[in-house]
Amino acid sequence: MSYKQIKWMILLIPTITVGLWEYIRHQFLMPYLSMDAGNWLTPVIVYLVSVTLLSRLFRMLESARAALEQERASKTALEARDQLARELHDGISQSLFLLSVKADKAGRSLSGTNHEQDIREIQKTVHEVNTYVRQSIAQLRYVPSPTADPEAIALQVQVESIVSDTVPEADMQWHWTEISLSAKEQVELLACIREALLNVRKHAKASKVQVHAEGSVSDWLIQIQDNGIGLQGDPMLLKDRYGLRITKERAEQMGWSFRLESRPGDTRMIIGKGRT
Repeated sequence: MSYKQIKWMILLIPTITVGLWEYIRHQFLMPYLSMDAGNWLTPVIVYLVSVTLLSRLFRMLESARAALEQERASKTALEARDQLARELHDGISQSLFLLSVKADKAGRSLSGTNHEQDIREIQKTVHEVNTYVRQSIAQLRYVPSPTADPEAIALQVQVESIVSDTVPEADMQWHWTEISLSAKEQVELLACIREALLNVRKHAKASKVQVHAEGSVSDWLIQIQDNGIGLQGDPMLLKDRYGLRITKERAEQMGWSFRLESRPGDTRMIIGKGRT
């Protein structure tokens, strides 16, 4: 039953009920029912109809209104995501492409000089930033599945996309079926996972990588594990590990636990909520 039909039913049922009662009362019950008794029975009948039929219709109306508001909110969120994706593509992405072209030109001009290595580092950084931006655009344009547990499925698909773009050979085990994360929490969590996988790809020299996720709405854990060379010393103090410090700060700001365990052949980054 549509929203409009429910409203008309709520308006018409009391009117029809009173009309039928008055007709039956005057046509068939006048010899048996006094005028005063009939007048008292009219509000009682309307009340009983309201309690039985109208209360159910009101619940249906509230459900329909909630569904409509949720649909509008989802549409607004998708429009905002699409607008942000367009702005990223038209602004930052194109600027990065132009910067990469200029960096390539500078690299050819300075080939064989003392600045050749610096130019290569700049080209590498521009390429990585461009990859981040393109991944963000793809995630913003991703439309969640309308099937059961769409939020869990959407997050899983986005993590799978990050894995395929960074460490395609990684083994992914997803046992997280009920998710209740805000948009900001999902963005921060995806950024942490991406940074962990990029560190594995750039520094770990690993032959085996595993992404493991499990938990429920309020109690979950995500672990990125590899069998690489590990980290020497405290990774949070290394000069070339800005990403790890930023990842830890992201997790702490969201109220999540963060743990990094590293030794040769077994390095693990664990982010969780309600778990250690």
